[in-house]
Amino acid sequence: MGNRERIATVTTGLRRTGVVVLLLVLAFTGGIVATQLWPVHTQTRYFAADISVEPRLDSTVRLPTVVGDMEVSFARAVLPAPGLEGQVQVRDEVTDLLRRGQLRTSDLEPGPEELREAIDAGVAQLAWKFAAGALATTVLVMLAYASAHPTRDRYLHAVVASGVATVLAMLVPGGAAYLTYRTDRVAEFRTTSLLSLVEQNTDILAGLDRKADQGAVYVTNLLALSSAMREEFSPDAVEAPAAARFLLVSDIHGMNQYPLMREIVQTQDIDAVIDAGDLLNFGRADEGDLTGIYEGIESLGVPYLYVRGNHDGAFARDEGVLERMAQVPNVVLLEPSEGDLQQATVHGVTITGFNDSRYFNQRSDDYGADQSALAERFREATDGLAPSDVVLTHQPYAADRVGAGAVVINGHMHRRDLTGQHLEVGSFTGGGLVNQFRLPPLTEEAQEAAEEDPETAGELLGNPYSFDILTFGEDCAISSLTRYSYRNLVSGRPQFDDVSLINGRTIQPQPPEGRTCSPDLDVEVQPVEQIIDESEADPTTVEVTPPDDAVVTTLPPADLPEIEDGAGVTQSP
Repeated sequence: MGNRERIATVTTGLRRTGVVVLLLVLAFTGGIVATQLWPVHTQTRYFAADISVEPRLDSTVRLPTVVGDMEVSFARAVLPAPGLEGQVQVRDEVTDLLRRGQLRTSDLEPGPEELREAIDAGVAQLAWKFAAGALATTVLVMLAYASAHPTRDRYLHAVVASGVATVLAMLVPGGAAYLTYRTDRVAEFRTTSLLSLVEQNTDILAGLDRKADQGAVYVTNLLALSSAMREEFSPDAVEAPAAARFLLVSDIHGMNQYPLMREIVQTQDIDAVIDAGDLLNFGRADEGDLTGIYEGIESLGVPYLYVRGNHDGAFARDEGVLERMAQVPNVVLLEPSEGDLQQATVHGVTITGFNDSRYFNQRSDDYGADQSALAERFREATDGLAPSDVVLTHQPYAADRVGAGAVVINGHMHRRDLTGQHLEVGSFTGGGLVNQFRLPPLTEEAQEAAEEDPETAGELLGNPYSFDILTFGEDCAISSLTRYSYRNLVSGRPQFDDVSLINGRTIQPQPPEGRTCSPDLDVEVQPVEQIIDESEADPTTVEVTPPDDAVVTTLPPADLPEIEDGAGVTQSP
């Protein structure tokens, strides 16, 4: 054989090898795409997962969830295995049983046989889908090539090449996965975000509902202290008859502390709760379902006025949490959807507000511009509306750019503050679990706290629990603001009490003219646009009376049995 023939033989061999490698890559890609488009569904008794193959060779199974990620890394056998990702869901049976108190979280862990059966079933289906995707991809590519050069041999070669590439695509990564993904080859199990907090603080986090009940007893003592202080030191304006009493809360961040809130509502004769946003952590409505927050809100038995915070949406213009909150009978959304404003009137006191446009984990170069735009939109939408007594929003930057008849309220900062008529509400739960518990490694502040008090070493002291009670008198002006602050409730060792009583005249020096507020008046909700249209149609009217065809939402009185019996929002013509 001459040199020319040898070169031709080598060239042909290299060409064929290149074709096989290319087909192998195409087959692998086609298999991945098939599992991405049609993931494999597998489940245990209480959990389900949709599994797909990922385009990475790291021998890692990743399970992202709404409260953090779980990652299981395996020691590779010979070659690294393709990564797997599973979208995990808690099955409906879990939520129902937990709500009824018939299931403990420790019962949810699947047994070895149950878990092995779910894994085997998932892997088998995954292999078939991967093979189907790989074969379909290579066949289509080779048939397209053969069609461009139509001969009988070309078609035959195309089919043979597709089969060889599919087999290789199955054998190489499939064999690596088969030899790697075994329970005895687990190298590391890692959790992120809230899941890591739960793992490291199981003793502190156990029985949150029970601790909330215990905290309710503790805070009741705080309220009694406040009442005694009010009787002893309060000015005459504070002691005037109350027309409406509001509980101000913010930044609950996914913690179901509603047994505590319910105690405050009942013992302090609260007429409505005002929530300045960040009800959840990750912007997903199902987070509130899993923790029972919506049931907790309904159990309060009084109107719950709410605006969305930046942690209450998962992406731009996400209204999933708003839609879920709208299903709770006693919730009043001050901005049910973008630009759709409502005014609530509680015993004659008017409240409007607007949502935050930001969302969980958003990155932006100019937050201020976004907040200024929100404030400008609110001012334009309420142009022609008499200033509301209370204006509610989430972030202080926007709150600084709107006005109110009595007070503008915001949250977001996890601290309480009062500047003129701008009231900043602290966090009702200290900012939730993420702010209550340490992430490794400990911060310098947490290290110092651990040295001073080892018993509370797992809990940060940066954000105390805080709530306010805002009272309006019969002259429709603020008569008093009572502010409460305390720490370490979740760990069962509350401390650092602080109760302050502020004369409402220092916030709102002059009461509005020509108005009377009273507990005998209804709680109503009306679209802002409708109120403006009515006032423009009859500008001489002092008290706006809705026409016969007006839609006014009237909430029932604060009566817990009526709420629980399903008597929600009623429409009155």
